[in-house]
Amino acid sequence: MRKGTKFTLGVIIFILIVLFSSFDKIIDFATDYMWFSELGYTQTFLTKLRTQLMIGIPTFLGLFILIMLYIIALKKKYYKQVHIIPDKSKEKRLNTILGLVSAVISLFISSVISGNLWFDILQFLNSINFNINDPIFGRDISFYVFKLPLIREILNILMLLAFILIILTFAFYLLMFTLRRPNTEGPIDLDLHNTINNGDIKGLFRNKILKGVLTQIGVIGFIIFLIIGINYYLKGFNLLYSTRGKVYGASYTDVHVSLWVFRIMAVAAIISAFSFFVGIVRKKIRLALIGPVALIIISIVGNIASGSVEKFVVEPDQISKELKYLEHNIEYTQKAYGLDNVIEKDFDIEYNLTKQDLLNNEETIKNIRINDYRPIKQVYFQLQGIRPYYKFNDIDIDRYNIDGEYTQVFLSARELDQQELNDQAKTWINQYLKYTHGYGFTLSPVNSVTPEGQPRLLVKNIPPTTNTDLKIERPEIYFGELTNNYIIVNTDEKEFDYPQGSDNKETIYQGTAGIELKGLNKLLFAIKQKSLKLLISGNINSDSRIVLNRNINERIKKIAPFISYDSDPYLVINQDDGKLYWIIEGYTMSTRYPYSQPYRDSNINYIRNSVKIVIDAYNGDTKYYIVEENDPIIMTYKKIFPDLFLSLDDMPEGIREHIRYPHLLFDIQSEIYRAYHMNNPRVFFASEDYWDIAKEKYMEQVQNVESNYVMFKLPEEEKAEFLLTIPYTPANKNNMTALFIARSDGENYGELTLYKLPKTENIPGPMMIESRIDQDSNISPQLTLWSQKGSNVLRGNLLVIPIENSLLYVEPIYLKADNENSLPEMKRVIVGYKDKIVMERTLDEALSKIFGNIEQEKDDNGVVDEIDTDYTDENTSDLIRRANEVFIRAKVASQNGDWAKYGQYIKELEEILNQLNTNYSIDNNEQ
Repeated sequence: MRKGTKFTLGVIIFILIVLFSSFDKIIDFATDYMWFSELGYTQTFLTKLRTQLMIGIPTFLGLFILIMLYIIALKKKYYKQVHIIPDKSKEKRLNTILGLVSAVISLFISSVISGNLWFDILQFLNSINFNINDPIFGRDISFYVFKLPLIREILNILMLLAFILIILTFAFYLLMFTLRRPNTEGPIDLDLHNTINNGDIKGLFRNKILKGVLTQIGVIGFIIFLIIGINYYLKGFNLLYSTRGKVYGASYTDVHVSLWVFRIMAVAAIISAFSFFVGIVRKKIRLALIGPVALIIISIVGNIASGSVEKFVVEPDQISKELKYLEHNIEYTQKAYGLDNVIEKDFDIEYNLTKQDLLNNEETIKNIRINDYRPIKQVYFQLQGIRPYYKFNDIDIDRYNIDGEYTQVFLSARELDQQELNDQAKTWINQYLKYTHGYGFTLSPVNSVTPEGQPRLLVKNIPPTTNTDLKIERPEIYFGELTNNYIIVNTDEKEFDYPQGSDNKETIYQGTAGIELKGLNKLLFAIKQKSLKLLISGNINSDSRIVLNRNINERIKKIAPFISYDSDPYLVINQDDGKLYWIIEGYTMSTRYPYSQPYRDSNINYIRNSVKIVIDAYNGDTKYYIVEENDPIIMTYKKIFPDLFLSLDDMPEGIREHIRYPHLLFDIQSEIYRAYHMNNPRVFFASEDYWDIAKEKYMEQVQNVESNYVMFKLPEEEKAEFLLTIPYTPANKNNMTALFIARSDGENYGELTLYKLPKTENIPGPMMIESRIDQDSNISPQLTLWSQKGSNVLRGNLLVIPIENSLLYVEPIYLKADNENSLPEMKRVIVGYKDKIVMERTLDEALSKIFGNIEQEKDDNGVVDEIDTDYTDENTSDLIRRANEVFIRAKVASQNGDWAKYGQYIKELEEILNQLNTNYSIDNNEQ
């Protein structure tokens, strides 16, 4: 076989091996490319690959040339030392081996750099300045966030390369000594074995081969010590994250001792590089070891000096020595968490609230939450689940203009969970072609319940029905939190749309989502999904499309994994087009903000809610809107991925009016602000004004108060707003000291306000109100009695509501019977004001008992007094469902001893059964 033929055959075999070993990756690349193209993010997808190639190929070639030159130099030197004239034919084989070794090392290092550092390199090259300098070195914060991490990684790789070269040097000489034995008949005896056995150390150093090895080690050692010196210099920047003493960040000792120790060690390491090289070359071991020993001694002395200064200089006068550094810690922590612009206002409690004040704040009163999201999830599931495969994953809270009124609501998407299909129904067609989407949602106001204590449903049933002006045009949910499988739409098999009596309504997808299954695509996705049925199914036609990555949480991570995401998406109904959308909070975080206190046990010390991600529940369109253009991290990302991010101005108004300040960010800020509201470093040092998150008795246990979305009118404003609040108490006390508020509406979005309560008065905190409830001679016995009659008493969130210059405390009370099918029912509302605590059936009754009768329309009083008994338009399936609901309520009423309500339910059940009988007679007559 000719040489050319052998070479061609070898190349073909090599290509086939590469293709076979990378087959899955090639398929993933091709299908992912099509998916990103479908979303319009081709450039975002290719940025990683393009950057990796631009980094990896030059790095590989550069390293390969460098290592080959190094090996060739070693080989020439070896041949010169041992007086060998190489044979050309044998030399080609040796060069091939050495070339392969060089290629493997180069490929390994270049793959590490391009695979792990591509994004760090892009951040380095596209970094946006924070325009804030650290107080010690005067460098912009961007240096620490974007540049310093990459510099350290590159130094680590250089150190790795240096050690690889050391190993390569020894391996090379061992290989050469095996394959190219020295000419021992020459003028110099090169028998290393005899030299070593005779213990002739000086002779060992005189040996030319070993001298060559040591010279190479000396050169590499020189480079290693230079890298060590640079690392010691960079360690000085680490002091900005020091945890010494009371200060987070560089302290007095760090700046005046540790920093100088690192600088001295950096200089010593550079000097050591020269001494090591000279010592090795001149065969002077002591000179070679001076550098390493000096570094160890300087390190020990530095630690002793730091400890001594801390103990004898700082500790006796700690506050004055650390004062400046405490100021840095406070200032930069507040900046890192967005707490430097908190508006602090005094809230002077006057306790002069009147009935007229309540009427003047009608919007606030009407939106006081007397429902709780945890019991409501169970109620939604039992009353509105309709079928076992429909699920409400969680309860969202939002606000809508409903019939002209600004109303706070609970809502939840009715998603289809394929895991709940009957085992016999879990066929390939049902899972991927038939049961493709959820349908609609349930919505109820937070301030209103039925006589049974259940939420008053403003949107319910399938298809969604409502007596309000809410616009619902497209209730199908193809993309959600439970949509985990891919599906194929526009097939010959119609999709299940929703149940309709004893039949099922079917549909054909009218949206734009999906990748066409034409030509090669069908084969590619059959391989991707490992499904032969996808390839051979007769239901898939030329118009069919495969819809991928429908789980919205996984979808956004695949598009932009460099952003941190909230785990709790929330559903929005856009009243401009009647479609459903998901909003997910996106965060930029860092662990490298100087002088900033990390959050709890994490290393995160910088966070911004910079992005709002909006996903169309029907089409899957995924848009990233920047809401924090002052965040350098997100603006750096925008430079890297220009096709990914949009301005907030581009967000449709019908969606924009539903953005809200996120729970996660507010909870982190609230935790940090417990200490970092103290701007005076002396007060901070002594923890004189340290706060706790207030506690409450929630359900059946004591816990920290959750941050709550509430609606009320701020003292200086004219209209009620959608707000996120949390109360503070002094450390280890239960009286309330402040109320922290985040605003979400309109131009005030993102504004943080702290209402500081008078320190000269004992303002009750939530736990003090809870204690009063437990001690009240009227309320406590009633709660105890209920809990002994086969029911559990569940306490909802205790809300603190500012009205005028006063505070109202409101807590709903739920009862839940001790049986599996019982539903929690909101039975009472407790209201606290000043020194009064009352518990009544409704919020209005409780307020009236404290302030006098409050005149409001029946629909506004928080309770629906009438039961809808008009069932003539409902089909048989709906009537059966309603009958089951009423039966459950009647059963609970009898268990609670509420015989009046039991009789009411039995009467309603009788009317439903009569209508069922009528429907049955009509059906028979029609037949």
